[in-house]
Amino acid sequence: MSDPCPSPRSSSRGVSIRRLTLYRVEVPLKKPVKHASHERTTSENLVVRVELDDGATGFGEGVPRSYVTGETIETTFQALEKCEWPRAIGRPGSFAEVVATLERLSLPEIDDDPRGMRGNAARCALELAVLDAYGRSFGVSLGEAVALATADGLERNARPLPVRYSAAITAESRRKERISAIKFRVYGFRDVKAKVGVAGQDDPGRLETIRRILGRRMDIRIDANEAWRADELIEKVDPLLRFRPSLLEQPVAHAEVDALADLRPRLGLPVMLDESLCGWPDGIAAVDRKTTDFFNVRLSKCGGVLPSLRLIGLARRNGLGVQLGCHPGETAILSAAGRHVASRVAGIRYLEGSYDRHILKSNVTRDDLTFGYGGRARPIEGPGLGMRVDPDLLAAMTTETRELDHA
Repeated sequence: MSDPCPSPRSSSRGVSIRRLTLYRVEVPLKKPVKHASHERTTSENLVVRVELDDGATGFGEGVPRSYVTGETIETTFQALEKCEWPRAIGRPGSFAEVVATLERLSLPEIDDDPRGMRGNAARCALELAVLDAYGRSFGVSLGEAVALATADGLERNARPLPVRYSAAITAESRRKERISAIKFRVYGFRDVKAKVGVAGQDDPGRLETIRRILGRRMDIRIDANEAWRADELIEKVDPLLRFRPSLLEQPVAHAEVDALADLRPRLGLPVMLDESLCGWPDGIAAVDRKTTDFFNVRLSKCGGVLPSLRLIGLARRNGLGVQLGCHPGETAILSAAGRHVASRVAGIRYLEGSYDRHILKSNVTRDDLTFGYGGRARPIEGPGLGMRVDPDLLAAMTTETRELDHA
């Protein structure tokens, strides 16, 4: 195999990778998740298992979305098969060396990838698996990567803190939306996201009902998932303003995102980029062109923990807000990784994730990482991710396995 990956600068006396295993995993959802860009009843995810030569193992996850980063499961497999990862990672002698190596790590170039984002889910899965495995080997929490990361502008908590997650109302029947709103109010959430822009739905009527049920004090933000054209945006948003949404997420397709530089000041509410915020080039463009007020950073679409931390730092030092988001269908692997980041990074305005048993029919662990009352959740303790993947549960959802044996 020709190897386009760079050699590491780590110790020659540490621990090396023995084997990588790639899993194609079909994650069943309890109910369809619908928004303007897509509807799904399952999520096809990539899981990576890393085994070290001292016996420690770690798991990582990526959620490829063709309409977000252009990735599919097959392209993530292809991206990871191109490189001799044991040589690229080397033999780090400490967790700090692992983080330093991963900060320099990039996937080989991918054809037809003008934005440079088509390896992000693959890189995320690999990075998390490496951090989990070496965290277990060295007895260090994956969350320590936040403290060790190089990310200008990133504000860190002095210690891991409890967090609060948002609820989400997807585009469902009006009856189901009313029930969801009632549940979220009773359950004590402080902020809720509502999907808008789905063809055939009455968004003003939906938001009127949602606002009435959730009450005046609830922070309600709306997410259009690229539903509208730039030339109709003000017309679509104006009727929604009387329901006091706190912000509007990804109102136009990425192809029209530059139009937000002119439209954003005229909309009457802040804008958050999601599908147009998948990596460093997107972040720089958003700052330079003044197309957004918020970054929605998701670990998978942004390439993992370390690239995500750099994006959060970029946003904060330019006066922009941050949401740490998630993809519907993430298993407990990404839920745990997101919790580690959320509990250690200061200044995150909105937090999504850890929906595990509320959304998933099956998971890869018997540990329950689902948030509690009001979206509250405690920091995760223990080495690596701090949760254990159950091999039997993973096998039950796996539709394809590929071994990359480097012994």
